[in-house]
Amino acid sequence: MSKDTLNTVNPEHLTWSVALDKKRLLEVAVLGGVRLEGLDRMRVTLKIQLGAQVIRHAFDLYNDTQLERFVRKAAERLEVGTSVLQHVFSQLTEQLETYRIQALKDKEMKTITKKTLSNKEVEQALKYLTDKQLMKRTGKDIGASGVVGEEVNRLLMYIIFTSRKTSRPLHVISFGSSGTGKTHLQERVGELMPEEDRIELTSLSENAFYYFGQRELQNKLILIEDLDGAENVLYPLRELMSKKRISKTIAHKNKRGETKTLHLVVEGPVSVAGCTTKEKVYEDNANRSFLLYLDESEAQDRRIMTHQKKLSAGKVNLEQEINIKNLLQNCQRILRPIAVRNPFAEELELPKEVFKPRRTNGHYLALIEAVTFYHQHQRKEQADEQTGELYIETTIEDIAETNELIKEVLLRKSDELPGACRRYLERLKDYLKTKEKNEFTNLEIRKELRVNAQSQKRYNLALRESYFIRVKSGTKATGYQYELVNEAEYKSLKTSIDKLLDDTLANLKKSNLVVQ
Repeated sequence: MSKDTLNTVNPEHLTWSVALDKKRLLEVAVLGGVRLEGLDRMRVTLKIQLGAQVIRHAFDLYNDTQLERFVRKAAERLEVGTSVLQHVFSQLTEQLETYRIQALKDKEMKTITKKTLSNKEVEQALKYLTDKQLMKRTGKDIGASGVVGEEVNRLLMYIIFTSRKTSRPLHVISFGSSGTGKTHLQERVGELMPEEDRIELTSLSENAFYYFGQRELQNKLILIEDLDGAENVLYPLRELMSKKRISKTIAHKNKRGETKTLHLVVEGPVSVAGCTTKEKVYEDNANRSFLLYLDESEAQDRRIMTHQKKLSAGKVNLEQEINIKNLLQNCQRILRPIAVRNPFAEELELPKEVFKPRRTNGHYLALIEAVTFYHQHQRKEQADEQTGELYIETTIEDIAETNELIKEVLLRKSDELPGACRRYLERLKDYLKTKEKNEFTNLEIRKELRVNAQSQKRYNLALRESYFIRVKSGTKATGYQYELVNEAEYKSLKTSIDKLLDDTLANLKKSNLVVQ
């Protein structure tokens, strides 16, 4: 019995043939290939052909019962001895195991070829990164690359994505109603990162992350289009975000049929971004992330529609957008890993109103480090006298830039209302202010704000429980008349947060002048 080697030119159609004797050639095709993940099983769909006889069957080659049943069936149909076919499938299994192990190794080693920058491109990127108004210029150019509005969110997201190259990457979840452009914002800002540094995912199986190569995800940006399609991987995702590595032990049968254990390890760190309309469902992941609430105002609607019209009319400079994307990608490519130290960290404070201050404090400090990291070509490298480690130091300007980015984030983290409910309340306040009154009915607000009855019922319940509104008169049968309890509460909260950050920054500047 002579056999050919497995033909793997088409991974979706593996072929193999074995000569049973001088006249008969048994041809085997593995339709759809074999899955690289799940080494404890080898589920295949086979097409077996001997002369005019053809058999198609799907089963697990590692399942002895299924294999024996198929061997008996094939032996009868093909008029071949069962012992011969058992030997054939034993050889086929070995061939497929060898192929799969090699494919896994190739996958681990395979990376998108990194672009080699020309001297001119390096010079342009360095000139950009040494601009004294770097953050302001970057924010403006992100808009010029095709991101409409969302000035603070887009720059904050860009810095978070940049943090993937640091030892403490940041993560972000974008919230908003359906159709508000959450995915669009994430995609467009993500495109400003080099292709070799980002992984875009739509849906994932439960064990998907465990079958990446051990270092395949290190310092990568993982973009998840919709967290609803990634519910199965939320746990390993959280572990990657917090512990910067995940591991799993599985059972695996070797070619002799012996069961062995295989330990899978995937190392980070990674920066993770995702979009969703659901705030409460992903609370554990949200606690580890910056939360961005998209602008759902009428003004933003007009900006987007105006851009869409200009795009349709051919009045958008697409070549300029591409050039800006390439420039920002090149800027990312010349950022190199370096430690960041913040000499002012012990003097910084968070507003007392912030919920979960420990984790938020860590996010705040890490964001300052990310802003400093982005300015690395404007910072003097220093060496630790004890360890020799190279590092750069945070400046007061870095803290000032970070404060401008994080004020809205801290405001949201200090608000006891969910984002959607807060938007409803603020729109309600604006409407009542224009009407110069403090009372309203459900029917009136539904018509004016175009809110469906079910959502309004949910919002009103939350607002009444938190004592933002109260029933002034009416009954369930006739309808209720509501009134606002504290119209200025959100503005007061914002003022309090802004004042603390501004006062802390002013004290840092004052003490730094004294030291100098």
